[in-house]
This record gives sequence, C-alpha cells and structure tokens, in this order.
Amino acid sequence: MPSQRPSLARRRAPRALASVAAATVLALTAAACGPSDDEAAGGDKPSASAAQQGDTTLKLPKGLTLKDLDKWKGGAWKKWDKEQWLREARDFINPIIEGHWKPGSMKDAHSNDKTLKDAPGTAPGGIGQGDQGVTDPEPRPVQAKEVQKPYRQNAAPVGKVFFDSPQGHMVCSATVVKDPAHPGKSNLVWTAGHCVHAGKSGGWYRNIAFVPSYNDKGLPAAQVNTAPVQDVAPYGVWWADWAQTSTQWITQGAETGGAGAPYDFSVLHVKPERGTGKSLEETVGTALAVDFNAPQVKSIRTMGAWGYPAAPPYNGQMMYDCVDKPGRLSLDTAQPTMYRIGCTMTGGSSGGGWFAPGPDGKAVLVSNTSIGPSDSRWLAGPHLGPEAKGVYDAISSKFAATR
Repeated sequence: MPSQRPSLARRRAPRALASVAAATVLALTAAACGPSDDEAAGGDKPSASAAQQGDTTLKLPKGLTLKDLDKWKGGAWKKWDKEQWLREARDFINPIIEGHWKPGSMKDAHSNDKTLKDAPGTAPGGIGQGDQGVTDPEPRPVQAKEVQKPYRQNAAPVGKVFFDSPQGHMVCSATVVKDPAHPGKSNLVWTAGHCVHAGKSGGWYRNIAFVPSYNDKGLPAAQVNTAPVQDVAPYGVWWADWAQTSTQWITQGAETGGAGAPYDFSVLHVKPERGTGKSLEETVGTALAVDFNAPQVKSIRTMGAWGYPAAPPYNGQMMYDCVDKPGRLSLDTAQPTMYRIGCTMTGGSSGGGWFAPGPDGKAVLVSNTSIGPSDSRWLAGPHLGPEAKGVYDAISSKFAATR
C-alpha cells in the first residue's frame, strides 16, 4: 500500500513535504544520542520521579549543597564516579550552564544509539490475534528522506536533545508536545528514556538541553561551526529543569539489547537559556498531542518517524523522516508489544517522535524511536500506554501551578 509523507508545518506557513499518496493526511499544524542511541510506576500511577503537584522549587538531591551546585557549574559535572552518579528518579538536577551548548559542541555531539542484535521475524500468533506478544515479519527497509527546509516551516515541533555522558557530548532527537495544564503554552518535550538516563548501569545524564528546528536551513557540517547561532538554534537553547522516565527504564534499561525498550520514553520540562517570557510552544508555534490509546496496529495505515540521524552515512546535521505501515515487535510477551517500521535512519534519531493520524485526522505523537539493528534496516518504538501516561501526567501536574 502506498504511504503518504506527512506534513509538519506551522500554521500561517503550511508546506507539504510531498504529494499525498494515501487517503489520510498527517498534518502537523501550529496552534497560534558518543557511542550508542538507543517514572512511571506500574499501571497508570505517576512515576516515582513525580514531585508534589505545583512544587517546582529547585530542590537539591540529598547530600548536595548550594556550594556543590556552584562547583558543578564550574566543572564538577565532568566527574562521573560511579558512587557519585545520581540515578534515582528524585535525584534529577540539571542547572543551566550558559554558553555550554555552542554551534561547535552541538555539531560534534555523538549519537546515543540503542541497538538490538537481532529480533524475531515471524508472528507467533494467528492473524486475528491482538498486538500483545506478537511479532510480525521484519519490514523491508524504507530509505529515510530529507525533510524540506527551513525546518521551522516544515517540521516545527521536531528538534535535537543534547546532553553529556561519560563518553562526552551526545545527541538524540525530540518533539514538542502539548501540556494539558497549560493549553497553548507548553514547555514539554518528548524523547526516549535512554536519551536522559543510562538505565540499570548508570544514572541521569547531564547538561540536557533541547534545540527545536536545529540547523534550520540545513547548513553543511563544515559551515555549522562558524554559522550564526540563530541559524543553528533559531529558537534558542531550552534546558530541562525536570525530566521523568519510566521506573522500568531506570531499573531494566541497557545500552544494547532490548532490555527496557518497551518503556523507553521520557518527558522533559524545559526553560530557555535566555528567557523571553514566552513558552516553548508559543516560541516554536506548535506542539503535538500525545495519543495514549492508539488502536491496534492492524488499524493504523501509516506511521512516520522523524529525527536527526548522526551515525554514518548521516552526520546529524539534517532532519530526515521515514513513513511506513507499522508492524509489531514483541521482545517479551509479559511486556507491551512495540511498533516497528522499515527505516534506514541511524543513531541520533533516537527519541524522535513517531506520528500517526488521530481520530480527527490530525497528526498525534504515538511513539518515539527506541531501538534498531546495527545495520539500520528498521526502527522500533514503544506503545504509549498507562505507564507513559503516568510519566506525562506527573510532569504536567508538577508544573501546573507555574505561569
């Protein structure tokens, strides 16, 4: 079945990425991951990283003082001693270090890919079976295509997440999403759990920041270092002042293999490095709704993944997308079945949003890139169910009282 290339455009400046070849239009309109790219409690309860509703004051992790915070900003963040690496959900801290993310450091950030050596390729269940525990045959590779430039007019909600790990500057992809507590004024960003936390073997990454519409004009890598900041970060740099991921990712997640992948999602609350008085959604001009009740895979005709692949043959400076009819991938029959599409995007695309038509035909975020094989034939992302909704609702509630 032919697929359609979704349009990600700001209102007042809509531009289709390509001609529509399928019946449904995926329109995204505005309302005004070194080495590798791979907290909700069970059910629909908020994650363990949820603070009390409306409590947004800066609270240092237990044992740290303001003096320690000054040392952190002065370079102590570079110390990755295992005993000092903050890993618990409540321990997240990410003070702004102004000027840390410059065009050069952004360009040189490595992908943080999460790879899977192999995956089942045959469905263990019958055709009439639901999604749980089912793996469909491996999809054919779909060649990633460049997104039309400028990105702020054609893919406004998409950007890059930068962060530091023990291996150095790292990068993933991410999407601006709506905040039910602040309609039209969201400061929420959706990405993968492995783009903010190392999982079972580590803790929270540091200096986490989001740059919407990164490299807006698609400048060649050689020009990014000397390009005006407004070309590389047209809407500025937005630092995460809080992050939440699933309890399952923190306790099970691993850099390679599928451990934790069905729960590999995260939501960031961000604030600008240089404040303008406007929210992220107001600044960018758009935000995507998140669908936590997507229908069974057989009912989804087309799904698209967006991101900035950084591992060869890509260089992380251009935005790409893949559109395909999704299949199912079950890594553990006791855990949620993941979505899978054919796609040649590599590390760096992790965390990038997956979009599908919602009930009203408008595009909604239904997943994010989590894992893929080392030879980049396909990508898989988590189904967003009660655990993901718990993370989303908790961080929205935490900042509900802010203006």
